[in-house]
Amino acid sequence: MVFSSPAFLFAFLPAVFLLERLVPGVKGKNLLLTVASLLFYAVGEPVYVLLLLASVLLNYTAGRLLAGPRLPKKLVLGLTVALNLGLLSVFKYAGFAADTVNRLLGPSLPVPDIALPIGISFFTFQGLSYVVDVYRDETMVSRSLLKLALYISFFPQLIAGPIVKYHDVSLQIDSRETSPALTADGARRFILGLSKKLLLSNTVGQMADLAFTAPAAGLDARSAWLGALCYMLQIYFDFSGYSDMAIGLGKMFGFRFLENFDYPYISSSVKEFWRRWHISLSSWFRDYLYIPLGGNRKGRLRTELNKCLVFFCTGLWHGASWNFVLWGLWHGAFIILEDLTPKKRRPPKAMAHVTTLLIVLLGFVLFRADTLPIAGMMYGKMFAGFAATAQSQALLRAMLTPYNLFILALCLAFSLPILPRLRAWARGGRGRLLRAGSYVAAGALFALCVMNLAGSQFNPFIYFRF
Repeated sequence: MVFSSPAFLFAFLPAVFLLERLVPGVKGKNLLLTVASLLFYAVGEPVYVLLLLASVLLNYTAGRLLAGPRLPKKLVLGLTVALNLGLLSVFKYAGFAADTVNRLLGPSLPVPDIALPIGISFFTFQGLSYVVDVYRDETMVSRSLLKLALYISFFPQLIAGPIVKYHDVSLQIDSRETSPALTADGARRFILGLSKKLLLSNTVGQMADLAFTAPAAGLDARSAWLGALCYMLQIYFDFSGYSDMAIGLGKMFGFRFLENFDYPYISSSVKEFWRRWHISLSSWFRDYLYIPLGGNRKGRLRTELNKCLVFFCTGLWHGASWNFVLWGLWHGAFIILEDLTPKKRRPPKAMAHVTTLLIVLLGFVLFRADTLPIAGMMYGKMFAGFAATAQSQALLRAMLTPYNLFILALCLAFSLPILPRLRAWARGGRGRLLRAGSYVAAGALFALCVMNLAGSQFNPFIYFRF
């Protein structure tokens, strides 16, 4: 089940919301939300809901053992991390590993064809977050299996993030407040995310697909660059839209999730980009991998090696493909280059901003292309595809319809911090009027989204495959 489906919008969400308001007591509400979350997951993954429950049970047991006096804590932690990563590796990386070995050494290993459970990377990392938090502070342990099950399986962030750390929400599971104002604010945030997804991301996504699936003869430099730009916008509005929906849903049920995106395309360095992009993932790797490796405390060489490993893992986390690994290393290499460049030799801010956007855009070609040869073809067309053909002209016309150009302009505009500036402007005594207008706008956007759902079959979520 996806947030942008009629089944979720008009059946699942209203039913769960009304029942949650009717059920008395936080324990009853937690039970309801846990059952609803498992049902939400089971609709799309009826078999793998057992895997989700196994993950919950594994990490709950590990937490209790870590808080007990009998077993060596490092041993318990090591085994739990190995089991979590082992499950992730079997389902996500076994085929990739076998295929890589066969390519290097010749066909010798059978390549398993295992369906990837939706959201396994997200709920595995949340389980690991809990176990490491308990290892570091035994008072974080959950004595309630239900509480931990809700933390790992809560449907707003279960299948596509953001990655919620246990220490950020443990108190909210025990005690939280809801109010009409919070509910309205959450609903408005949800509609904003839904609009990003359906009205913006899906449109530029169709444009990107035209470029990335075109034969080489049908592509030239213009359509290749336009396709790369459209994908850069698609993935931002897709995932930030999903994060907005998750944060909005959380508010409707009394949870406060941390922000996951902070206008990354205004960044003036790759390092700043990663402080603004998928914040929950980059902070997870910082807290649970980079700092335990030594962070920047063991000299320059070790610091840069640690960053290289983190970005290798970041790329691999996104998918079992060398495209993703190279995408992660691409970003890591530029962050290391920025570290090694003296401040006096760094470009002016405007030039640094353009350079950062170019690095990010070129990196996303690797991320989007299904194979390395397709990525190579796209790069070749971007930098050497100057000969236009009848096919490439037709492709460009198909991409640059008036409606597509209008949506592309909106995407470029709303990738800038326009809404925060409007909110800041409203603090000058205009807040009540602007708030009322924002709810009217949210209602209009929701109507547009419903019409879009009724007339379109193109509705992918990029991060579901991770």
